[in-house]
Amino acid sequence: QRGLPVFLTPDAGLHSGLMIPQYTAASIVSQNKQLCTPASVDSIVSSNGQEDHVSMAANAATKAYRVVQNLERLLAIEFMTAAQALSFRRPALTSPYLEELLAAYRQR
Repeated sequence: QRGLPVFLTPDAGLHSGLMIPQYTAASIVSQNKQLCTPASVDSIVSSNGQEDHVSMAANAATKAYRVVQNLERLLAIEFMTAAQALSFRRPALTSPYLEELLAAYRQR
């Protein structure tokens, strides 16, 4: 934990802090692992046996799109977590670019 409080909350035990986002991220990662199973393993015989293998490309593209959507959510959770962790490191600062990004995030 590198000196950071459990679940990034100053009152661990009284407050769950970022425990739920961690559960959420773990679930999303697990879903991405499932979505990364090759679509071709679900190929079935079609056209009355004349086509013995279909590419399942449309299904693969749909799964890839869902993985990207999930990744966007994961990155948002990671950024929220990083912002909280950095607040425990104050008055130390990170790079000027990240400080600007954090300031914009905190204003929203």
